[in-house]
Amino acid sequence: MAAKSKYLTGDKAGIQEFLDRFDVGDLLLLHACFPLMLTTFLQSKVFLFDCDGVLWSGDHLFEGTVATLEMLRSKGKQVVFVTNNSTKSRADYKRKLESLGIPAAVDEVFGSAYSAAIYVSRILSLPATQNKVFVIGESGIETELDSESVPHIGGTDPAYNRSITPADYTAIASGDALDPSVGVVLAGLDFHVNYLKLAYAFAYLRRGAKFLATNMDSTLPSAGSLFPGAGSISAPLVAMMGGQQPTALGKPSPAMMDAIEGKFRFDRARACMVGDRLDTDIRFGLEGGLGGTLCVLTGVTRGEEEWEGEGKGVVPMAWVRELGDLRG
Repeated sequence: MAAKSKYLTGDKAGIQEFLDRFDVGDLLLLHACFPLMLTTFLQSKVFLFDCDGVLWSGDHLFEGTVATLEMLRSKGKQVVFVTNNSTKSRADYKRKLESLGIPAAVDEVFGSAYSAAIYVSRILSLPATQNKVFVIGESGIETELDSESVPHIGGTDPAYNRSITPADYTAIASGDALDPSVGVVLAGLDFHVNYLKLAYAFAYLRRGAKFLATNMDSTLPSAGSLFPGAGSISAPLVAMMGGQQPTALGKPSPAMMDAIEGKFRFDRARACMVGDRLDTDIRFGLEGGLGGTLCVLTGVTRGEEEWEGEGKGVVPMAWVRELGDLRG
């Protein structure tokens, strides 16, 4: 029998029961008996939030978002903002959150650009002679690579934001235009992607560079509609490389969940993922072994029919029309 998802909008008792799943019981007793364990135990009450399509769409903040986050924090829940949007750095996201009235610290944000930077700097064992990254993406990726002291080219450099020329074909084909220290091609959402950038990336991949992607989201919710996501940027390279898939460092990658757990040190069984996408957010929570998943219908997913029925493998534990419904 297919798993069932519980509808919580308007169900005060159901909401309270759901939130209590990610509580730790009698903290006063815990503090009295095991005072040194209290801080660690409190960290196990974690809500991981996707941003676009959950908290806002574009620059439109969904009603009840701020009050809901305040309610969760008042109950001792830890809030972490987990985003696949690589166009912004953690500092950029902090500024956006605060501009919308949501208090946040840089350390409460974990983005796919940061995840990718951590992977390149701390996990890949790149030789010093080939440790540079060719970026297809925006400044968010460059900022996070800089934070990890990872050298990079491409990205927002104006030299790559132009049409390809006959001279470019010759120089790329001969290798004269290529930087021999490039050992990684990292693709993220790029609002200025063009043929020249793809040509350079393809040339580096053919020379053996590792193929990474910040995330593989096919679409991006904004302004109440859907637009091409980061997956549309790496898709041409996948085709050029005969179907070779990049290593993705955003949701639902297990590598991203491991990195988040390592940073925030929480008990997965007492953590909940809140998102609007079944294929990234909810799958991220399910495959990451979190205690709960909550789907909201303000982004990509529009109704329970998308997960109901036999053969539907990605089913959220619960769902609400919008995040503000958690206030009861």
